[in-house]
Amino acid sequence: MTQLTEGAIEILSNGSGVNDAVLQLVNIRKIEGGSGPARFRVMMSDGLHTLSSFMLSTQLNCMAEDNQLAPNCICILKRHVTNNLKDGRRVVIILEIEVIKSADEVDGKIGDPTPYTEGNAKVQQAAPNTEPRAPLLQQNRNEAMNRGSNRDFGKKAPSAVPSTPGGSSKIVPIASLNPYQSKWTIRARVTNKGSIRTWSNSRGDGKLFSMELVDESGEIRVTGFNQEVDKFYTLAEVGKVYYISKASLKIANKQYTSVKNDYEMTLNGESTLIPCEDSGDVPMVQCEFVSIGDLESKEKDAVVDVIGVCKKVDEVTRLTTKSNKEVSKRTLDLMDMSAKLVTVTLWGEEAEKFDGSGQPVVAIKGAKVSDYGGRSLSASFSSTVMINPDIPEAYKLRGWYDKEGHAVDGQSLTEAKGGGGGNTNWKTLSDVKTEHLGHGDKADYYTCIATIVYLRKENCMYQACPTQDCNKKVVDQQNGMFRCEKCDKEFPNFKYRLILSANIADYGDNQWVTCFQESAEAILGQNAAYLGQLKDSNETAFDEIFQQANFHTFIFRSRVKLETYNDESRIKATVMEVKPVDHKEYCKRLIMNIRKLAAHCRWIKLFCYGKESLLHHLKISCRVDQTGLWSQSRITKHY
Repeated sequence: MTQLTEGAIEILSNGSGVNDAVLQLVNIRKIEGGSGPARFRVMMSDGLHTLSSFMLSTQLNCMAEDNQLAPNCICILKRHVTNNLKDGRRVVIILEIEVIKSADEVDGKIGDPTPYTEGNAKVQQAAPNTEPRAPLLQQNRNEAMNRGSNRDFGKKAPSAVPSTPGGSSKIVPIASLNPYQSKWTIRARVTNKGSIRTWSNSRGDGKLFSMELVDESGEIRVTGFNQEVDKFYTLAEVGKVYYISKASLKIANKQYTSVKNDYEMTLNGESTLIPCEDSGDVPMVQCEFVSIGDLESKEKDAVVDVIGVCKKVDEVTRLTTKSNKEVSKRTLDLMDMSAKLVTVTLWGEEAEKFDGSGQPVVAIKGAKVSDYGGRSLSASFSSTVMINPDIPEAYKLRGWYDKEGHAVDGQSLTEAKGGGGGNTNWKTLSDVKTEHLGHGDKADYYTCIATIVYLRKENCMYQACPTQDCNKKVVDQQNGMFRCEKCDKEFPNFKYRLILSANIADYGDNQWVTCFQESAEAILGQNAAYLGQLKDSNETAFDEIFQQANFHTFIFRSRVKLETYNDESRIKATVMEVKPVDHKEYCKRLIMNIRKLAAHCRWIKLFCYGKESLLHHLKISCRVDQTGLWSQSRITKHY
């Protein structure tokens, strides 16, 4: 029979720490807590005493809901923290607990424990001190071997609970925070900090930023608005540890965060953020990695943590959103020990600063799963991207890749890419017309390989607002100033923008397309600023660039939509991305298509020339018509 760690209840009730205590769960009760998540109150026994002042952290609610934690089960208390209430009572918050014997395997209550109250502890003659008996603790540790590994980065044993710099309150773990607490302070590390974002609506203008914090118990998202942006944004540095207190707590909006916490924090005028020098026991970040091979079973829009070796990285491209803002984009391929690859898209500043040289190990926390082109991932502004992180998983993956993984091609979960053209819906130009792409309620996207046959250089450039996020055409005031109606400002300069009309063709058809800034620059091989300078100073050189761009073949990813202008409807094709042709990947795709067609042709040959053999196999389940012959339509329908 499993022996409990006698004396552990007395130590816990006195507010002291005890590691890996073996206890029996006597009772568990659900406490409904308003609009927040339910809490579970637990009574535990060490064989001598019982204590009902245990509370399950909300991250462990699933263990109670799945009946893993049931009366009479035997558990090891792995991690906990003691909170002091205003009335002097102590509550033990369970942060990590492990069931070593289920309730079904235990024959009732162990021993004859009595409720613990201060001063009624039974005297242990063999051990006058209150430390748990080491032999029993070691024995139960041995029983609990092979229980799985810890998935938290850099987690160490929590240190003794210190006071805050001001001495006003004790430090509490993130996992124990809830909106009903008044005074609290956490000690946590900043793992991710987003850029400052602004908004403007009928209620006015504003700005905000968000960051993510982690300690040994869990993680939480923090948001600051307006004045708090000015106060805290430059103070909070990623990777450093701080004492945070006097912030507001509310139910987390899971739509905007991948942080695993039921609550989120908002900074206010009374909030404090004080640097902490003693930060060795605070983990760097917490992740629950999913194997790339398991992504196929994940639902669309699921948020996952992944780690892999960067096998391939594309150059940064610039896209124009529907709101006419430019955003940077970069794609890379990650592979892990499942020998599967997945394409990950980075956005904004993360895409611009990413360095994929040397095939680094990349860990991404909070990537969103997409089903576009098979399975792919997107790292949003709330994701954390780490290059060669100092964690066991990264070292293990690097060792595997250097030894054998580098020789593995890997099977991609994302639809094949031609020349880095992104996720694809391969079509010929004739397919676009025959399949009536763009005629639906939404625009259609497709990818093709085509050749430039004509470029229309008339009106291919315009003078645009020099503001970074504004590309509106400016009006020459004829006094050396240029006015932007959107920004309602005048500028002494402007920037050139390209809007290029091109006729592209493949073996079956041709099509007029519109190419904006980045795609036009890729076709012409020059940037807009240089082209504008040439246009004003050297018309012959300007024309030569257009002539040299003809009859070059590219991969075009285009958007098509039926638009109506002056009561006339026509298909408008806009090029979203232009890439050079990767002939190796292109040939692979052609070979795959040939094999599919060959398999189809074998069936046609069997149907047309081997009808006798086919009838033989179909007679078991089909009827013979009155003439004793098989009709072609009947065979086709049955097949």
